[in-house]
Amino acid sequence: MEEEKKEKIRVRFAPSPTGNFHIGSARTALFNYLYARKNNGSFVLRIEDTDRERSREEYENDIMRSLEWLGLAWDEGVFEKEEKGSYGPYRQSKRGQIYKRYVEKLLSKGEAYYCFCSKEKLEKSREEQKRKKQPPRYEGDCFNLDPKERKKLLEEGREYVVRLHLPQNDIIEFEDMVKGKVVFNANDIGGDFVIAKSDFSPLYNLACSVDDYEMQITHVIRGEDHISNTPKQILIQRALGVTSPKYAHLPLILGPDKNKLSKRHAAVSMYEYKEKGYLPEGVVNFISFLGWNPGGEREIYSLKEITELFSFDKCQKSGAVFNIDKLNFINGYYIRNKDLEELVTLCIPYLLDTGLITLKFKESRYPPAYGGTQARAGYYVPEKDTFYEFEKLKQIISLYRERMKVLSEVVQLTDYFFKDDIDYDKEILFWKDMTKEEIENSLEEGIKAFSEIKNWEAETIKEKLVERASKNRDKGRLLWPVRVALSGKKASASPFDIAWVLGHKDTIKRLKTAKQRLSDA
Repeated sequence: MEEEKKEKIRVRFAPSPTGNFHIGSARTALFNYLYARKNNGSFVLRIEDTDRERSREEYENDIMRSLEWLGLAWDEGVFEKEEKGSYGPYRQSKRGQIYKRYVEKLLSKGEAYYCFCSKEKLEKSREEQKRKKQPPRYEGDCFNLDPKERKKLLEEGREYVVRLHLPQNDIIEFEDMVKGKVVFNANDIGGDFVIAKSDFSPLYNLACSVDDYEMQITHVIRGEDHISNTPKQILIQRALGVTSPKYAHLPLILGPDKNKLSKRHAAVSMYEYKEKGYLPEGVVNFISFLGWNPGGEREIYSLKEITELFSFDKCQKSGAVFNIDKLNFINGYYIRNKDLEELVTLCIPYLLDTGLITLKFKESRYPPAYGGTQARAGYYVPEKDTFYEFEKLKQIISLYRERMKVLSEVVQLTDYFFKDDIDYDKEILFWKDMTKEEIENSLEEGIKAFSEIKNWEAETIKEKLVERASKNRDKGRLLWPVRVALSGKKASASPFDIAWVLGHKDTIKRLKTAKQRLSDA
């Protein structure tokens, strides 16, 4: 006997291009991607752009570039220049004739009907139900309309919508892959609901149901906020006589205050995370834990590892709390473990954008981050009227890779390397209870120590400075003022490393400037 063929798993990510691609959408896309890859299935990108007034090409492009940045490659659907796959079109705006055919089918079967009720009549009915403390519900007046009257109204061109007729006391039950058994009563849906407008253009639930069937989607994976749509879609599928896909409704993403995630928490465009300097691997690692956990204490996983471990039985049912500190921690891990050359390449745009460096030659290219052309031209430091080679930038950024949580922090952490005159409050030169004279003496000690160094290497610098500092009861009395004089910051890399990068001349110059600043005060 021939072995039964296993169902080919097909999932879809179906965003509406009416706003920026945010972290909730990214989580939904990721979980669809993971399920498809784990089961050797297909991951489809469908664009639900039936809202013609709010849909924008820029938002559609934002969706695609964000998915590409995150590394979530889709197999078929909408791509930048064309649509690929055997189940298109993949934009709902191009599927009008398909929807019309299904509306006509539902009307001919008696599963749907024309509704001519005016807005005024519907509003009056809702007010009456409200007065009687009844839930809002369409009573189905037009379902029982005489066929001759219906024909007459259509011929007159009376405005209408198309409603799906619901059976009374029908139970809609499905096994959710995350939430378990879910039960709805058709009576609680609010009566026969609208599925299409007078031009047969579909509303969301009809278009979604038809597309999932036509595109042979086997599993619908989406946010919990869609669960109220599921019984309506199942009723449409029943009326059409087609099989429903399996459903998985992911828990909502909540802010730290346990309210729904909003802009005040962090719900910005996904591409803004890229611009702030989050790495795609860090973001993917973080959002995979928004509602899923493979178990154990481990927090760092590659996309490949997450894919291998992924299953819905490890998804939580309750809301997932967005924690920016956790995101920063995970992203910092990936920054620390980046190849230094690639990390410098990723940091260079932030230094360029803030004017700390500029390209020496127009034809210069950043060294490769992802397979680009490598060129080792220098970068001008405008304020110093000099240029740094790429190797110099490697030295600078190597000092701060352990501290960076996002790439954009490279600017505030390293800006003093690219300036001749660093501005800072002289008060931060003081260590504990030291007097002005003692600080001046410490700076002079630093100048003497650095002046004696012939071999300008980090270890030699450290040995010489520590030797001098050890003569004090507190090494900080020398090391703190020297470090602040070199960096102008309360917190920075060590004075040995800073001096090594700055060079002999600039190091002594900064100590003398700090000493003069104190004298002039």
